[in-house]
This record gives sequence, C-alpha cells and structure tokens, in this order.
Amino acid sequence: MLIVLSPAKSLDLDTPSPTQEHTLPDFTKRAAGLVKVLRKLSPAQVGDLMHLSDQLSVLNAGRYASWKADHADGYQAMMAFNGDVYAGLDARSLAPAAIDFAQRHLRILSGMYGLLRPLDLIHPYRLEMGTRLATTAGSNLYAFWDDTITKALNKQLAATQSTALVNLASEEYFKSVKPALLKAPVITPVFEDWKSGKYKIISFYAKRARGMMARFAIENGITEPEALKEFDVDGYAFVPGESTATSWLFR
Repeated sequence: MLIVLSPAKSLDLDTPSPTQEHTLPDFTKRAAGLVKVLRKLSPAQVGDLMHLSDQLSVLNAGRYASWKADHADGYQAMMAFNGDVYAGLDARSLAPAAIDFAQRHLRILSGMYGLLRPLDLIHPYRLEMGTRLATTAGSNLYAFWDDTITKALNKQLAATQSTALVNLASEEYFKSVKPALLKAPVITPVFEDWKSGKYKIISFYAKRARGMMARFAIENGITEPEALKEFDVDGYAFVPGESTATSWLFR
C-alpha cells in the first residue's frame, strides 16, 4: 500500500536529521514555475493571498526571492515539516530501516512541490494547496497540478505493487488527487474522540492520529491495509460496525 499525508505550515529547520540520505523532488521545474509567479507579489500581496501576519508575509516573500532550483542545501521533507501530524509521526526517532520503508511507502502532498518522498530535499516555503494562486493553468493550485499528482501516484502504486492508497491527508490536500483515475482503491481512516458526551472529530487529535497511524504502518512494515485495523496507539480502536469499505472509523 501507499500512504499519503499532508505537509505542515510550520517547519523545524534546526533539529538535526538522523540520516544524511536524501532524494530530489520530481517536480522541481513545476515548483520553479510557481515561485516565478509568487516572486511578482509584494509581501502585502502575499499576506492577503494567504491570510498571513505582516511578519510571516515578509518571511515568505523572502523565501520566494531566495528560492533556487538547486536543492543541494535543502531540508528532508519528512524531517522539516513540524505540525500536529508530524508530532504523531515523530520521524526523527524512526530507526534507519523504518526510514527506508517510509521512503518507499509514504508520500507527502504539497502545494509547492506536488508530491514528495519523505527524504526529498525542499526549500522552506508556505503555499497551502487551497491557495487561490492564479497561473496560466487556472485560478488555483488544483488547476495548476491538474492530474499530475494522480499520475505520479499511479506510477508509485505500480512500483510498490500497492493494492490500495491509504489517505491520511486532509480534505484540502486530497482534493489535489483524482480518485477516479487512480489504479487502486482509496481507504480513508477517520479518527473520533470522546468529548462532551459524544464521539466527534477533534482536529488536533485527528491530525496527530494520522501521523501516529503512518508511524504504526512504517514501524511494523505494513504493506496491506487490512493490518491497519489493528492500530491501537493512544487507545484508538477500529469500529467495524460504523466503517465502510473505503472509510474506516477509529475511536
């Protein structure tokens, strides 16, 4: 199976990585095209486009200005992303064999880079998939990436002989994938927690659980999605009676 995750807005560029192994993104030239568009925007325009504070607007405008296609001094994607999902994944504590497994079976959707392997080198950026950045391809990034990400996933599903794509990404990011064109079924785990007398999706816990499930698969070398039903980290358990063939509920 192949797992997809969302990236994170925040980055950790200071904590050392446990491995020096790395690869380069497949769509650097496409990313360079986006950067060319972004460089035309003032910090204020970047802020308006992405709803950022003045400080973050200036920071990211500077990142676009200094971005270069040569990624030799970049950061490994899985180690650099630093949001709730990645707290659950805790990539820096993975054993070398687990990192190798992740490199084969985990992919990260990205507004800037399209699709990333865990050890692909990236430059710091802020560009969420839902950003309405107009390009010659259309009015947003979904139009820009079109079926590029789906075609890339199909190649990697074939290369890993995967029988399913496990969607641990957010709705915003998975909208960049065209499931009808995928050559494997999509399984989407859903995580609910007990609060105020009922089960509900709580964003913080659900994001962290996505990362924990990815780690569970990586550490256990899981290649068939059925084994994910044994996921029991932090007290979660599979709920068969309220799951479907493509939406698996964990509480």
